[in-house]
Order: sequence, then C-alpha cells, then structure tokens
Amino acid sequence: MYYAFLSGLVWGFFGVCVMRVRAPGCGWGVVVVSAAVLLLLAALGLMLVLILTRESLLDFINPGSMLKPQSLASLPKILFVDLRHKVSPSLCLSGCGGVLTDTEGSFSSPNHPASYPPNSLCVWVIQVPPPYLVQIHVSSLTVEGPSPCLFDWVEVREQIEQTSVVTRFCGNVAPPTANTNSSTVWVTFHSDGSIAGNGFTAQYRAVLPGHKSCSREEFMCDGGRCLLPVSVCDGHPNCHDQMDEANCSHKHKECGGQKIGPYGYLASPNHPGPYPHQQLCIWHISVEEGHVITLSFRNFSLETQDVCEFDYVEVFLEYLLCLFSLCARFCGTTFPPELTSSGPHMTVVFVADEGVADSGFNVTYQAVSVLGTCGPRQFACSTGECVQQQWLCDGWNDCPDGADEQASSCEHIEVEMCRGLSYNFTSFPNIWLSIADQREAATLLGQYRVKVLMELACFEPLQRLVCGMFLPQCSPQGGVLQPCRSVCSSAEQQCSQALDLFSFSWPFNCHLLPDSQDPLECSLP
Repeated sequence: MYYAFLSGLVWGFFGVCVMRVRAPGCGWGVVVVSAAVLLLLAALGLMLVLILTRESLLDFINPGSMLKPQSLASLPKILFVDLRHKVSPSLCLSGCGGVLTDTEGSFSSPNHPASYPPNSLCVWVIQVPPPYLVQIHVSSLTVEGPSPCLFDWVEVREQIEQTSVVTRFCGNVAPPTANTNSSTVWVTFHSDGSIAGNGFTAQYRAVLPGHKSCSREEFMCDGGRCLLPVSVCDGHPNCHDQMDEANCSHKHKECGGQKIGPYGYLASPNHPGPYPHQQLCIWHISVEEGHVITLSFRNFSLETQDVCEFDYVEVFLEYLLCLFSLCARFCGTTFPPELTSSGPHMTVVFVADEGVADSGFNVTYQAVSVLGTCGPRQFACSTGECVQQQWLCDGWNDCPDGADEQASSCEHIEVEMCRGLSYNFTSFPNIWLSIADQREAATLLGQYRVKVLMELACFEPLQRLVCGMFLPQCSPQGGVLQPCRSVCSSAEQQCSQALDLFSFSWPFNCHLLPDSQDPLECSLP
C-alpha cells in the first residue's frame, strides 16, 4: 500500500512539472530527479514480484520447506505441467506430495491410515545426492484395484539416461522393495471419484549401487530386483537369470498327498510351530466303498481375518464342489465342527499367503461304515442290508424302506436347462450334491443365476458341466456317472474369466473328476 502511494505521489509531481517546466520549483533538474526516482521504484517493484512468485512456487511444491534454487532446474517440465493443471488448491493445502531431499524418510497417501479422498493427485520428488540411489519400500497398501490399475494407483517413475522406467501398482498386497537406478525418483498417487481404500505408506532411503537389498521375506536376483515369496517357484521365471525357479524341489515339502486307510492324521507344515509362508497343501482322503469320512480338528490357529481369503483350511465334503453348502472354509482360531463326507472321498486344502503365520492345525479322520459290507454285485439298502442288483427297479420293494425302487431308478430329465444333452436319463437322489429330486435341482440351478449365465458366450460348455453334476447320467449298469475331467477343464478354460464379471470364482475342482474318456467310467454331456 505504501509503495503504491509513494509511486502515485511521484508520478503526480512529475506530471505537473513536465507541463509547467517554467513554474517555480519545477526546473529541469527536478524533472530528472523525479524520473530517476520512478525508475528506481519500478526496479524495486519488479524485484518484489519475482521474490513473491518464487516463494509461492516453492511453497506449492513443498509447503513449509526450503528448496535450494539450483534444484528447480533439475525438476522435469512434466512435474510443473501436471501440478499446475491437475492439483486442486485444497489438495495442496493438505500437504499432499512434496520434494524429499533427506537421505531417508517416509510418505503416505492423504488421511492414511483412514480412507484417502476422491480425485487425489499427489507427486513426491525424492532426491538423494549422487552416487546414491533411491530405494523404496511400501509397507502397507490398500488401493482400489485390480491390475492393470486403471482407477486408483501408486506409480514410481525414474529417469535412466533417455528412458523413463515406470512401475504402477494397486490392490491389497504391498509390492516388493524397489531398488531404483536413479538418484531422483517421482512417486505419484492417483485416485478417481469412486471407491477408496486406506491408501499406502512407504519408506525410502539412499543406498550405494553395490549395497542394494530386499526385505527378509523377499528374494533378490538380477543384482537388485526383489520378488515376493509368491513369485518364487511359481513356474514362471521372473528373473533374467531364472534363479527364482531354481532349487524349487523343497517347496511344499511334506505338504499334502494321498491318505488311504480307515483312519489317519494330517497337519499343517511345521505344526505346532508356525507354518511357512506361501503354502498350498492338498490332501486326498479315500476309504473303502460303503464308508463315509469323519474329520475332527484337534488344534486350529490360523491368521485371523473377517473373510477367509489369506490363510484358510477348505474341506470338500461332497467330493468335488465348493458351491452352496458343499464345502466348508475355516480360518482364525475358532475350532471347526466335526465334518462328515457324503461318500468314501474327501479333500482337505490348506492355503497360506506371504503375510502373518500362526501355529496351524492338526486333524484326525476316520472311516465310518454306512452301507454294511455288500459285494460288488449287490445293492446296499440304507439299513445296511444287501440285495442283488438285478432286483433293482423290478417293481418290488426288496429293501425295508423301498430304497431299491427309488435310489437307482432312471428317470427322464425334466429340468429345461438340461434337456438335449448326450443323455436323457438321470437318477435321484444325487448323493454327490445331496439333492433329493429334480425339483430341488431346478431350484438350486436358479440360485446359481442360470438366467444370467445363459447370456454368456461360453454358456454351452458350462451348461454341460453343470448339468452333468446336478443331473448326472444314469448308468445302465446301475448308479450314475460323473462328468469326465475334460468336460470340466474345457468349461474352466472358456468361462472362468467371464464368471469373474459376475463376482463368481470358479467353483469346480476339475482334478477330482475321472481323467478318462471311457463312457463306462464318466459321462460326456
């Protein structure tokens, strides 16, 4: 204000003197002096504008910090363009982004660990003195996914000679440690206007080129590339030297396998010690025909979680499917109930991710006779009594409850969705899926959102598989035939990605079906 007043006063006096050069007190000397004062004031004003503009720019990039003038020249032009056009004033005031010049430090998404705001754009410029390089470790990540991270993401960009190296990630699994090859790295966090997560928190530090490292759980190859445990021995080389796929015979050692006999025991690896990370154990339990399997947990302690998706035990009660109530999944520390299969086969699956590990579990199983000891050419009544197979469906009730005239009788397929298959007869009750009759099968198929699935391009192979399970082919030799493994594999290959669009995970375990094309062993609907 004072500067404007002084300028106006000098300009007014100068104008009067110019017009009245001969007036008293307004000689040429006074005019020259006034002009000099005006030039001096103009120079001071220009300097003041430059200083204020520079300080505003520095505060914009890193509020509350001092940036060395020479570091401005090293910032890429794209940084100023993106910030000027895309960062809202409220976001700048919240302290999002900045220039980090210490040799180590941390940064996180806005509001972390609370949900980040929508439409965020944060840019951090990490600068360490050469020859040091920037190492970044993301310790937690909950950012809307999935890959390829089109909505919300964290992006690490480094400039190597004339090439930009960009790594983008999102989701709920923190990425491995990033050992960059640059002293200056740009980290960008972007969110759209919809779903938000808790964001991320990360640490950085300066390391010498020969001192790159990974965290304790990670695997390092290629002179500094870090891999998560899940990427090691997964059948897909991730390192240029393929060292991540070498010496893999030890993985899943003593984990899973075939269990045969009237009773037995199985446990998580290292039990009662903590189980290893990245485990996939599958036990197939088989007992004699005419028996079912009871499963009893003696110890149980897995990672606690609201939804069992990280560490869990899954028990297939009905031989194949994890659909409706046909399997059970458990996690946490609550003991599962005693479980009973519907036939002589049961599958137990144990999965552990790369995160928290606990003491695991141990469980015993035992075969329980339900059908007596009938011969291969006999039919077992529900009471355990044996009758000859040729007495089935002969119009006479040979079993006390008439099961020989009901359980294995062939009937025409009435469910509209499953008409026109390679066979026209089925049999109920369906002991695999515990379905009493065709009416119940039709109801369950309706719950399976069949009307929606019928719109899929891959509906035909999916139809053959689902009908083969829900309305199995009635065998002329008695009983029913389950679908061949090839039917399931073909449907999975064509439909698994399409089912993801409807929030369906693939519900069938194809490896448990007969690996045969013999029409006497399995069906080809």
